[in-house]
Amino acid sequence: MADKKFLSGVYGLDSPQATQSLYDDWAATYETEIEENGYVTPGRCAAALAAAAEDISAPVLDLGCGTGLGGAALRAAGFTMVDGSDLSKQMLAEAAKRAGVYCDLIHTEIADPLPFAPGAYANVMAAGVISPQHAPAETIDAVLEMLPTGGCLAFSLNDNAIEDPAFPGKVHQVTASSAADLVFEEHGPHLPGIGLEATVYVLRKR
Repeated sequence: MADKKFLSGVYGLDSPQATQSLYDDWAATYETEIEENGYVTPGRCAAALAAAAEDISAPVLDLGCGTGLGGAALRAAGFTMVDGSDLSKQMLAEAAKRAGVYCDLIHTEIADPLPFAPGAYANVMAAGVISPQHAPAETIDAVLEMLPTGGCLAFSLNDNAIEDPAFPGKVHQVTASSAADLVFEEHGPHLPGIGLEATVYVLRKR
């Protein structure tokens, strides 16, 4: 019997609990399905973060790391101290199979998705994470609060998120308030197999 497909259900999720449950169920076949659809966002985010970061040898967090595609992209971009965090234990179990990618993998809770001390990470990447079906726009504020001055957040907003005024509005809000500078913005491919694109951003905390 063919593997069950999950991608089509991702964009109809309506709660963090539903998202966590879907990714737990999807973990074993996640990479096969999204690679069939040409998923490129982790590599785009990692390259943008490497170009903007002051020190790629400093600790970086792959937020919502899933099975570890983001961590592998960060390593390929030159980062050497990479941790990953995710709400899905099954996704983390898959990420743990990637030898030499992550220094530590952290299971987080819906009620406390960022259980990290301020300054614990010099930079954070959230590839394919911030969207109406996953993490809310306020995640940008929360991550910036945990970063040190000069630290960078690289993240993507897919076309569905961009159509929701809350998400591009949050980018404008944090830059207009001088909380962070927008140092990179590029619209491009996300999941070409389903015709979905995304904008990659890098914000540097002031």
